[in-house]
Amino acid sequence: MKVFVLTNLFPREVNLASGSADGVFITRRIEQCVKLGIDYTAVPVWFKDGWLDSLARRLLRKEQINPVKEFNGVQYSRVDCKRKATWLVWRLIRKINLITEEHIIAKQAESFARCVESRFDLSSFDLIHAHGMYTPPAGLIAQILSEKYSKPYVLTVHGSDVNILMEKRKKVYLDVFESAQAVIFVSNALLEKARSFGYSGKNAVVIPNGYDPQIFRSLDKDQVRRQLGIYTEGYKYVGFVGNLIEIKRADKLVEIFDMIRKGYPKVKFIVVGVGHLRDKMEQEAEDKGLEVLFTGRLDQSEVAKYMNAMDVMVLPSRNEGWPCVVLEAQVCGTCVVGSSNGGIPEAIGFQEYVVEEGPDFEERFAKKVVEVLRSGYDRQKIVQRAQKYTWEYIVKMEKQVYEAVLQEKKEECITID
Repeated sequence: MKVFVLTNLFPREVNLASGSADGVFITRRIEQCVKLGIDYTAVPVWFKDGWLDSLARRLLRKEQINPVKEFNGVQYSRVDCKRKATWLVWRLIRKINLITEEHIIAKQAESFARCVESRFDLSSFDLIHAHGMYTPPAGLIAQILSEKYSKPYVLTVHGSDVNILMEKRKKVYLDVFESAQAVIFVSNALLEKARSFGYSGKNAVVIPNGYDPQIFRSLDKDQVRRQLGIYTEGYKYVGFVGNLIEIKRADKLVEIFDMIRKGYPKVKFIVVGVGHLRDKMEQEAEDKGLEVLFTGRLDQSEVAKYMNAMDVMVLPSRNEGWPCVVLEAQVCGTCVVGSSNGGIPEAIGFQEYVVEEGPDFEERFAKKVVEVLRSGYDRQKIVQRAQKYTWEYIVKMEKQVYEAVLQEKKEECITID
């Protein structure tokens, strides 16, 4: 089976210096595809800067976001497709409503599809799998190529492409969704969100994200804390892993930490991740006299150590598709307390650790964490619940979708328990 993968989510050169990478869940999927005998070609959906973009980046001191050519043995085939200066003009025109957002992304998708055709023989592949409906949407590019080469396409949507972007691009997204042979959603919540915009769900499949059991596994917490140099006898540890941005509610994280400390004084805090809110968060923590360790960006093996060091990991996000960090923390034997938004409740799997969105959310969230710190939890139960969701298990489910598509089976919506 030969699969042509188009992905909006991919590892970037700018992050490799720290040993980590964005879109690692795409890399993990492809690793398992190889083990299952699937021949793949993975293409990042990315435009090379034109002269105008290069000038703007130099003036604004912003780095070029280039996809890597290889990460963890997985090859990414970059397509030399330049961003056009006319698109910037279109964006300016869009500001005064003389052109639609959908028109712009359609033109970008058509341009990228032509670049793909110039490099690859699409007729040699069995199917196309697109990851993401971002800018330009990988799914839209897959649809264009599918129609031209009569190849079936599968689309996977991961979160904000539906939760944030779909409402503004409804017409294009619905056409791509309905035309696909299968649309994989990482959570039932994400599927229901798409349905709220008019999607029929006739070709929907629900398959979540997974975790790597070679990296994430349960260790002795005190021993790990000593290894990391953060051990203090008698203290509990509460942490966060993710991007320090508003959608993750990182802007309220220090406030939540402060309320936790008031309810449980012998506690220390860990924040793993990067984002534009970090400086503000560090200053806020200092002003409140909070002891918060900001680790910055870490590779996954280091993330696993810090997850093991935590008694509770918090995920108060305003929206999520299916957060990988939940399963990763749980198989490390760490309780995750999260918001009720998006796919978080499905990922956590225990309603008692989910805090409903609404008035006084931060205060109620902090109280729940304090409750868990005081009463404890069944660590083995949490580990056992999460263990089955390995990337091998997840990709075997995706392979079943491929096989059903190639056999032209019409299946009902599938969900994973």
